[in-house]
Amino acid sequence: MERTERTESVEFERFMAMAEPRLRTALTAAYGPVNGRAAAVDALSWAWEHWSRLSVMANPVGYLFRVGQTSARRQQATAFPLDADVHAPAEVRPWLDLDLVRSLRDLSEQQRLIVLLVHAFGWTVRETAEALDLAPSTVQTHAERAIARLRQSLEGCDANDR
Repeated sequence: MERTERTESVEFERFMAMAEPRLRTALTAAYGPVNGRAAAVDALSWAWEHWSRLSVMANPVGYLFRVGQTSARRQQATAFPLDADVHAPAEVRPWLDLDLVRSLRDLSEQQRLIVLLVHAFGWTVRETAEALDLAPSTVQTHAERAIARLRQSLEGCDANDR
C-alpha cells in the first residue's frame, strides 16, 4: 500500500511540474496576474484532492483550466485584465499600447485568450487546443480570424492618428 501511495505521489509531482506553469500562464492570460494565479491555485488544489479521478482523464490540464475558469468567475474576475490599465497615467503604463488594448477588447473572450496564448506566450496550437479542450483546427481558425481583426483594427488606428 505504501508503495502505491509513493508511486501516486511521484506521478502527481511529475504532473504538477508539467501542468502548473501551463495552467498558471493560461489563467493569468485570461484573468490577469492576481485573479489568474488565484484560479490556478484553486484548480491545482482541486487536482490534489481529486488526483485519482484526474489522473485517468484524457486531457487533465484542459479540465483543470475549466476548474480555474469556474473559480475565477465565482470570484467575479474581469474577463480582460488590461481594462483597468487603460485609464492609468502614461507613466504607470509606458509599455501599454492603448490601440492594441482596445482592439483586443473587441475580440471574443476565446479569441483573445487564444491570441495571448499563441502569440504572446508562444504556445503551440496543439498546446493551446489541449489546454482549452478544443480541436487544433478550431484554435487555428480562431487565431487566424483574431489576427485578421486585430490587423484591420490597428490599421484603422494608424490612419486616425495621422
